[in-house]
Amino acid sequence: MDLDRLLQKQREFFCSGATLPVDFRIAMLRKLRSAVERYETEISAALKADLGKSDFEGFMCEIGLVKSELSYMISHTRRFAAKRRVHTPLAQFASASYQQPSPYGTVLIMSPWNYPFLLTLDPLADAIAAGNTAVVKPSAYSPATSAVIAKMMGECFPTEYVAVVTGGRKENATLLEKKFDLVFFTGSQAVGREVLRHTAEHLTPAVLELGGKSPCIVDSTAKLELAAKRIAFGKYLNCGQTCVAPDYILCHRGVKEKLVQEICKQVKLQYGENPLENPDYGRIINEKHFDRLCGLIAPEKTVLGGTVRKGTLQIAPTVMDNITWEDAVMQEEIFGPILPVLTFDSFEEVYALLADRPRPLALYLFSEDQRRIREVTARCSYGGGCINDTIIHLATSEMGFGGVGESGMGAYHGKAGFDAFSHSKSIVDKKTWIDIPMRYQPYRRALYEKLLRVFLR
Repeated sequence: MDLDRLLQKQREFFCSGATLPVDFRIAMLRKLRSAVERYETEISAALKADLGKSDFEGFMCEIGLVKSELSYMISHTRRFAAKRRVHTPLAQFASASYQQPSPYGTVLIMSPWNYPFLLTLDPLADAIAAGNTAVVKPSAYSPATSAVIAKMMGECFPTEYVAVVTGGRKENATLLEKKFDLVFFTGSQAVGREVLRHTAEHLTPAVLELGGKSPCIVDSTAKLELAAKRIAFGKYLNCGQTCVAPDYILCHRGVKEKLVQEICKQVKLQYGENPLENPDYGRIINEKHFDRLCGLIAPEKTVLGGTVRKGTLQIAPTVMDNITWEDAVMQEEIFGPILPVLTFDSFEEVYALLADRPRPLALYLFSEDQRRIREVTARCSYGGGCINDTIIHLATSEMGFGGVGESGMGAYHGKAGFDAFSHSKSIVDKKTWIDIPMRYQPYRRALYEKLLRVFLR
């Protein structure tokens, strides 16, 4: 593919003004939603091929969420795109002030392999709603889903509007060398740093959705049976290959034994006595990640799971106890079905521990103590999270989703997604029927200084 020619065509299409009318944007969103509905069976099969996802999980965690975001943007784009009047200071009499959302232009969307459909189509929906043209680069690690996305986009849109570029690292590197008006990247922190280095060369704004070691804090007041049920769901969904999965548990020492017992019980209830035989339990994306995860399992500290099947790239849901901060499993984001358990004695210890580490994409707190809940959410820095649940905060278009610090910059979903792909122009419409001479030289201090101080107090 001739990327220079593709980008030139996209810029020409954008500059023609074709993407600006709100009716056009909504029509394209409707067209994309119809395509998702037509291709649902193929998308499900692709997710099964790439990650072993069941039809149910594929719809719940990817296809259904994409349809929900598209429906939300169809309903709200007209309001989001409207100019918003703001107060005009008296010193600028007579004029009207307003903010006008404006699309960036031609944007690049680079998506990961763990939720290859959701994390490609969700930002694309927001980019379309905001009035941009887009180049989409899905992951080479999920080739079946990438192929379906390319086929869908080819039928839905001309390439001067939305184009899909497939391939691996070579294509990624080539794309990042090009000048875009905004780059939206979802993936690892290591690659995120490379993206930011490249965008800095062009002074291109970037939205980075990264990851990190997201803690799951369980205090002494938590309802342990329910906590265990929800932690097991969030941790082992997609075999732990979720950027907001609970990376590790940090629980009060007094409830640790009971919590570990309940989590082990829940794993067996949800995934069966032999999870590797469960047809609804997926697999690790590739051998490289499989080998890395196997290296993080310490058999002497494993209280559940630890069994692996290299032929199918499967690792059973694993719980590891008596973990320390020095263990290998605590040195990197796990991104797999391994759950280490650590303990604390006081929340001041928790605050000190978290303050000394990179800010995570998510934080989860299980507690019945409302004062403690308020304190934790106020004192800890993290992208987003849940109280008494896991991962569900990203499943709503009413709230932005994004990281902070090392876990990312910028947010999307719903209004936040529209704003991420838009620049808000601040405009003053000055009237011509009157022109107050106060600001012009030569300054008439005796006449205007007191009035100026009244205006600008």
